[in-house]
Amino acid sequence: MLLWASLLVLAPAGGQPEAASKPVISLHPPWTVVFIGETVTLTCNVSHFLEPEKRRRFFWFLGRRKLGETPGSTLPARDSGAYGCQTQDSLPSDYVRLTFSSGLLILQAPHAVFEGDTLVLRCRVKRRETLTTVKYSWNEKVISTSSQSQDLLIPHASANNSGSYRCTGYLGKNNIFRSNSKIVRIQELFPQPRLKVTPSQPTEGGSMNLSCETQRAPERRDTVLHFIFFREHGGMLSDWSRSPELQITDIRRQDSGWYRCGVAAAQDIQKHSLPLQVSVQGVPVSGVLLETQPPEGLALAGKPLVLVCSAAAGTGDTTFSWHREDTGQSLGRERRRSRTARLEIPAVGGSHAGAYFCTADNGHGLARSAVLNVTVTGTPRDRSGLTASGAAGGLLSILLLAAGLLIYHRHQRKSGDGSPGDTARSPPTTGPGEAPHGRCQGQKDSPVELQYLHGNESVREGDLVYSEIQVIQLGHEGEGKSLGKILVANYIPSFNMCLLSHPTGQVPREYTESIGREAGGNLCKGSLQSQERRQTPKTATCIS
Repeated sequence: MLLWASLLVLAPAGGQPEAASKPVISLHPPWTVVFIGETVTLTCNVSHFLEPEKRRRFFWFLGRRKLGETPGSTLPARDSGAYGCQTQDSLPSDYVRLTFSSGLLILQAPHAVFEGDTLVLRCRVKRRETLTTVKYSWNEKVISTSSQSQDLLIPHASANNSGSYRCTGYLGKNNIFRSNSKIVRIQELFPQPRLKVTPSQPTEGGSMNLSCETQRAPERRDTVLHFIFFREHGGMLSDWSRSPELQITDIRRQDSGWYRCGVAAAQDIQKHSLPLQVSVQGVPVSGVLLETQPPEGLALAGKPLVLVCSAAAGTGDTTFSWHREDTGQSLGRERRRSRTARLEIPAVGGSHAGAYFCTADNGHGLARSAVLNVTVTGTPRDRSGLTASGAAGGLLSILLLAAGLLIYHRHQRKSGDGSPGDTARSPPTTGPGEAPHGRCQGQKDSPVELQYLHGNESVREGDLVYSEIQVIQLGHEGEGKSLGKILVANYIPSFNMCLLSHPTGQVPREYTESIGREAGGNLCKGSLQSQERRQTPKTATCIS
C-alpha cells in the first residue's frame, strides 16, 4: 500500500475547540480542607484565548450569593462553602468547595488531581504537636503506616487511585485521633480520543482526513499533547506529532480497513481511540471511447495504427482490452492506473480492415465502447490504390507471365535467333535497320519492350537462369514511374517459366487484358544474370 500523507497543524490542539470562555479557580495553598482561622487564596484564571489586553471585571460568588467585584483576579476565602467566579465576557466557572474545620485532626487533599500527577495527602493535627505514627486507609483498608512522615505520596496517580481516604494519628500510646473522610477523584488529563474520517465515505483516487479528537481538562489546557495515526495490521501512518490531523491522498480500494489514533502527554499518559472502519468507494467506469491515430479509422497500408481506448469516468486500476467485432478476435489487454491506454499495430495490412471496439473494467462493472470501422488504403510507396490481392492475384500473374514467355519463345524460334550465343558482356547481333532490343509478338509498334543489358557467360542445356525485371509505367510526358520489380526463373533450353514477385502482390488490371497489346504505356527493362553458374541467355523475355 502506497500512502501519501501530510500533517495538518491546527490552532487549538486536541481536535475540538477548547471551553475557552469558562474560567478555572485555583487554590493557594492547594488544600480544600483547612482549620478555622486559616485563609485560602482563590484565583480566577481566564483562558488565554480571550482578548488579553481587555480590562476585565471579576465577580465572585459564594453559593448563590454574590460576594462582589474585585479589582484583580484573586479573592481571600475564610468561610466554608462553594466558591465561583465570572468575568463580564465569560461563562461562570465550576464551583470549588472549601471546608474550614474545627476538628483536632484533618486530612488535606488537593482540589484537582489529574492522571499522571503525584497525589499528595497530608494528615495535620490542630495543636502544634508532632504525631508519632500516622496510618492512611483507602476505602477502609490500611495502605500505609509511617512514623517518619505525615504525608502520603502516590506517584503517577490514575483512576484506580480514586476513592475515600482517611488518616489516623497517634500521640504517644494513648492519644489517638481520627480525621475526616475525604473523597479523592483522579481526573482525566484528556479523555479517550475519537477518530473521525472526512469524508465518511471517501472515494478512490481522492483524499481523506483523519482527525484524532480529544480535549484537555480546563485546568490543564497548557498540557502539550502528541498524536499518532496507524492502521490495524498495517503499521504506522505517521510519527508522533503535535498535529491532531492526518491527510491521506490518492487513496485506493486497498486502503479500506480499520484505523486508529493515539494521544500521549509528557506525564506518560497515552490513550488510543477505538478502531474505525473505513470503506473506500470506487467509481465505475463509464463513457468508454475508441479512437485511432490516424483519426477516424483511416489507416495507410504499411504504416502504424494506434488504437486509443479511454474512459470519461472511473477510479482505480483499470483493465483495457481491444477486440475485433467482425472476427471475434481479442487483440490485447493492458491494466494500468489511468483512464487511457493505447494499442499499436506496427504495420497495417489489408487484413486489418474491419470493425473494432474496446472495453474497460475497474472491478465495478465492465463498460464497452461503440464500434469503430477501420479502412486500409494505399501502400507506403504507391498511392495509386493498389491493395493486397492474396493468393488468387499471385496465381493469375504467374499464368499471364507464362503465356507471355511462350509467345515470345515461339517468335524467337521463327526469327532464327532462338539459340544462345557465346559472347560475354556484349549485345546480340542485329540485322540491318533493327534496334538492339526485342518486342512482344503481336505488338509491332508496341512500346512494351525488354532492353538487353549484358551477358557474362554462355549457358548450357539444363542451366537454371534467374532474371530480375523492373516494371515502369510511362506518363503523358513520356516520363517513367517505377511499379516495382519482377523475378523470372527458367531452365535452358525450354521456354521460359516465370515467377512474379511484385511488392504489392497484385498485377495492374491492364496486364491481364492481353499479351502483346499496348498496356497503358507500360515498358519493361530487364537485367538478366545467372544466380547458379553466373550464366545468361542472349535472348530477352518481354513481359507486359
